Amino acid sequence: MTELKKDAGGVVRISDEVLSMLAGNAAMEAEGVVSLYGITGYFKTGAAPRAVRKQLAKGINVTVANQIVAVSLAITVKLSAKLHEVAKDVQDKIKTSIETMTGLTVAEVNVNVAAVVGPNKKSNK
Repeated sequence: MTELKKDAGGVVRISDEVLSMLAGNAAMEAEGVVSLYGITGYFKTGAAPRAVRKQLAKGINVTVANQIVAVSLAITVKLSAKLHEVAKDVQDKIKTSIETMTGLTVAEVNVNVAAVVGPNKKSNK
């Protein structure tokens, strides 16, 4: 649990699971990302069921120290995509999303391209 603000009005806390969900949603917005690696059933082409949305937080490692965030995740990418461009886009989208929505500073986003799939597959796992 990350504590953002403590004053006479109270305390604002954000759970690491919420930060993971923000990162997962942002990663899925990047062009070329098919899925978060190891999470089946959530793809860009349709609405995700509630149970699958909750899975977005799993498989994403978020650490927070002194309001500085580090994120690590693995993704599955389309075969036709330029891997370095997709990874950079994922990093940018996650950083922007977390910083905009929480006010925390994102120091690093580590992206592991764990699988590449062709046009007839949805994910590798």
